Amino acid sequence: MSDVGVLLVGLAIAVGIVGVVVPVLPGALLVWAAIAVWAIAVGSTTAWAVLAAVSVVIGGSQVLKLLVPGRQLRNAGVPRRSIVIGLLLAGVGFFVIPVVGFFVGFPLGIYVEERRRLGPHAPAWLSTRKALRAIGLSILIELSAAVLAAAVWLAAVLT
Repeated sequence: MSDVGVLLVGLAIAVGIVGVVVPVLPGALLVWAAIAVWAIAVGSTTAWAVLAAVSVVIGGSQVLKLLVPGRQLRNAGVPRRSIVIGLLLAGVGFFVIPVVGFFVGFPLGIYVEERRRLGPHAPAWLSTRKALRAIGLSILIELSAAVLAAAVWLAAVLT
């Protein structure tokens, strides 16, 4: 693969890493796809080994980012209905307020539903904070995997 091709793959990986934090692009998927294109273009045993390792890391993170925060929310007593309403408002917010609407809609949806369910502000706000921590953990898990995948790819490119 030419130097320009490697640079483009690196740029796509960087955009994917940013996409993990700013939910405009499917971040980890973009990182994986860029490395897959590189592996196909290079075609060496090392490139395929890198793709296999990256697939395990990113695939595992996708499972972890669903299981770990979900368990935290269940342990905190946040019901599934509140999470679903939060996700629905996050989806609406994503289109109403581009880029940041997801981050506004999700906690707003959880707060509104928890306020309806629990009544007073204090317990509703506590549930909302716990949901925000769980989402933050989910983002951290995916971001860690994307950065690790990028590091594995970069190590392969530099050697």
